[in-house]
Amino acid sequence: MSRLLHVAAGPYAPPAPARELTVTAADGARIHVEVHGPEDAPAIVLAHGWACSTAFWAAQVRALAADHRVVVYDQRGHGRSPANPACGTEALADDLEAVLTATLAPGEQAVIAGHSMGGMTVMAAAARSAVREHTAAVLLCSTGSSRLVASSTVVPLGEGRVRTWLTRRILGSRAPLGPVTPLARRILKYGTMGPGSAPHMVDACARIVHACPRKVRHAWSEVLDLLDLDHGVRELTMPVEVVVGTADRLTPPVHARALAAALPHCVGLTELPGLGHMTPVEAPELVTGKIRALAATHIPTARSERAVHAEESA
Repeated sequence: MSRLLHVAAGPYAPPAPARELTVTAADGARIHVEVHGPEDAPAIVLAHGWACSTAFWAAQVRALAADHRVVVYDQRGHGRSPANPACGTEALADDLEAVLTATLAPGEQAVIAGHSMGGMTVMAAAARSAVREHTAAVLLCSTGSSRLVASSTVVPLGEGRVRTWLTRRILGSRAPLGPVTPLARRILKYGTMGPGSAPHMVDACARIVHACPRKVRHAWSEVLDLLDLDHGVRELTMPVEVVVGTADRLTPPVHARALAAALPHCVGLTELPGLGHMTPVEAPELVTGKIRALAATHIPTARSERAVHAEESA
């Protein structure tokens, strides 16, 4: 019956950051940011999804911070970032742009990984100058750009108006989630995780999701209901890799395939058999490996180009 914001031990317990800061977005929203790992290491920026927090990336932070500078932040209203009346894709883009500007040096590039709404954040911000300046490559995990409610398979019916109507009311519910009970874990596992997900994975996700304020969860559900970021996908001109679980009920593989087809520079689509929506938790080593490989492949190139540019300007 505990209301812990996240698990306190094990691979999904968030490690202590090297430093914390508060970033102010264009509209004044305050965003909680954590930085892990060596300050002079290649940079990784992680953006979490709807109803989650920085704790969602605990496994990736633990693995990557040994030899990368890992930046994680709470989307507005989530985790330790205060709620703000402005909810929408432009607000998500504002926040990412502010985080990149505050944590990366001019011209420095990072790999950005976005899960679910975090991936949508990257799409929303794709045309922003700061995002173009600071992004070497992107990993999109379990996400989509439009028609989220109509495509969701949380309700076990064929696609159509009835399923969409029921899904909209379930995902947009204003009901409090309450404490993390065995029943709550079963419900969350059904909706967001694969059938083979281990109990400690389910518990980690349940504590994070149940900690999200009810009003925040509802407000952002309305944004996701109306989401249309197909134009943003076409603006992601940097190398982008896509990952999805075949048992994802919230953003089924149809979204990942559409992203891979529309991206100007897709460098891979991985469909993980039997996994659900929470791929960074359900397949932590694989997702971490994808991020690490993107950094190794694309960040050195970006640094070389900056060095050449600096020499030419001298």
